[in-house]
This record gives sequence, structure tokens and C-alpha cells, in this order.
Amino acid sequence: MRILVGSHVFHPSVGGIESVSAMLAEAFVKLGHEVQVVTQTPSGQPDAAPYAIHRQPGGGELRSLLGWCEIFWQNNISLKTLGPALLKGTPTVITHQTWLMRPDGRTGWQDVLKKLASSRVRNVAISRAIAEALPGEPVIIGNPYRDELFRRDTSVPKDRDVVFLGRLVSDKGADLLIDALDGLEQPGGAPVSCTIIGDGPDRVALEARAKGRDIVFTGAKSGPELVTLLNRHKLLAVPSRWNEPFGIVALEGLACGCVPVVSAGGGLPDAVGPCGVTFPNNNAGPLRQQLCDLLGNAARRQALLANAPEHLSRHTAEAVAHQYLAVFESMRAGR
Repeated sequence: MRILVGSHVFHPSVGGIESVSAMLAEAFVKLGHEVQVVTQTPSGQPDAAPYAIHRQPGGGELRSLLGWCEIFWQNNISLKTLGPALLKGTPTVITHQTWLMRPDGRTGWQDVLKKLASSRVRNVAISRAIAEALPGEPVIIGNPYRDELFRRDTSVPKDRDVVFLGRLVSDKGADLLIDALDGLEQPGGAPVSCTIIGDGPDRVALEARAKGRDIVFTGAKSGPELVTLLNRHKLLAVPSRWNEPFGIVALEGLACGCVPVVSAGGGLPDAVGPCGVTFPNNNAGPLRQQLCDLLGNAARRQALLANAPEHLSRHTAEAVAHQYLAVFESMRAGR
């Protein structure tokens, strides 16, 4: 199958959409399909991907690509390339990675247009929460994680308690975690240890808030170093204040043997499945209780982690690619 991947943002830009687009483009190629990518992200370096990347294409080049492909898969809706696809009649699938609204929650004219355009294509939502906000009956396909990288390393001892991985901004709730840990002790009386991985504008204030406690700030980490850090922890806290659309970080932590403790709003419950626990958004008290209960109950942690292999198997790049290919094939067959 000839697949054109539309990813408004793409490598070398860094983010969740960029990662998912690259993972699935490569997975489609490995499964024997022809893939090209169209993006608005420039790059000053030659591309080394196993597929062609067309950066900021002109109208003629875009029309040619839309004529070449059998399926145009747009990972997160972008009117810039969707309009030409609709005009040309190219079979199009849109994956909605977030809600169709402005960052402040308002519905802008762009969102109205996107909703209208979405009614003319096949829609995929990354979680039940996103699906409920879309018109019609979108297919739900959760995002993949880098299963070749994130995995349990049994040679690494779990000598730390709680880990946070994310941007140090208010929405991600690292301050809630620090508050929830205040005075929290292990069953034997030792203070609960915590590692905060990530960087951002709130770091200085968070470090001051955590002063005098066993809370270590590592800055941003990636690759094998990040994997080793995650492997050292028993629990992964994802205390987002806002409703996360999905939450790949929960899959990454789970793959490294951390039980996820996540905010209940949005798509995070889908990301953790039967392998973790939730608490109400923006509420340090219930978060503290969940952390306390799990740290004091190794058997419960192991019971939750026993569900991980099956859950994670549905979120490998190959498994998710197969789910998308089933949608693409149904469109080609006119179903």
C-alpha cells in the first residue's frame, strides 16, 4: 500500500506527535508498505529515514504526493494539507491526538472548520476521552511506545520509590507530587524517595519546594540513561492537572517495571489499562493515599505489573501499525 503520512510537526522537532509519526512510518515500511512523509518542519541536515520526507512542499508537490498515495494518514489534523486532500478526493484518515479547541478551552474558527472537515474523512481517536468529543464514531487506537528501548532490566535494582517524567510546568503537576510526598514514609519509617526527570520554567521553584527531602532533580534525560533511571523506581507518578489526551509516558514507565499512578481525567486511564491506579486531577490528598498504599503493598504492585505484558503488547509500534492498516484496508475496500 502507498501511504502518505501527514505530520505537521516532525523530526528534528521533538514531541509526542513527532515520535508517533516516525514510529508508525517506520513500522509501515517494515511491514512492506511504501511510505512518504509530508511536514512543515524544516531541517538543516540530510534525512536518513527509510522513507522520503517532503518538508514544506509547494502546492504542486503536495498535489503530486496526494495523487501518488492510496491512503493519506494525517497524524493530528492540519487544514494546510487536509484541504488539498479533500479537494483531490484522496482517501484520508485523521488521527486526533488532542481536543479540537484552543489552549484556553475556547472553540476558535479553526476548530469549527476542523470539525466540519473531520466529518468527510475516517477518524481515529487515541483514547475514549478524545473519541467522546468527536463527531460520529471514530475508531479508537492508542498510541505506541518505543518498545525496543523501554523495557525492564532486571539487573537494575529498584532502589528508588517514585519517579516523575515530564516538563516542569504547572499543567504537569510536579508540585502536586512534591506536596503529596511531604512527610510520607515507608512502612519501616524511612522517607519516600523521589526522582524528577525533566526540565522547564518551574524547575527553580520546584527545587525550593522540595529542599531538604530525598527528591532528586536530574534534568532532561533520554535513551538508555532514561531507561536505567526508570528501571530504578517502583512507581511512576503522572499527576497532570489537565486532562491528558493519552499519556505515552505511562507506557514507558510501565515497560520499565514502574506501576503508574495517574490522573483520572482524559486518556491516562486508557494508557495504564489494568496495570495502574488513578486519582482525581489536581488533588494531592488522593495521590498521597495511592502512593502510600502501593509502596506498602508489594503484592499489589506485582499483581498490577502482571497485567503489563498483555497491555503493552497492544501498544508496540508493530501492533499499532497493524490496527491502522486494518482501517486503511477497509477504506480501500470502500467499507
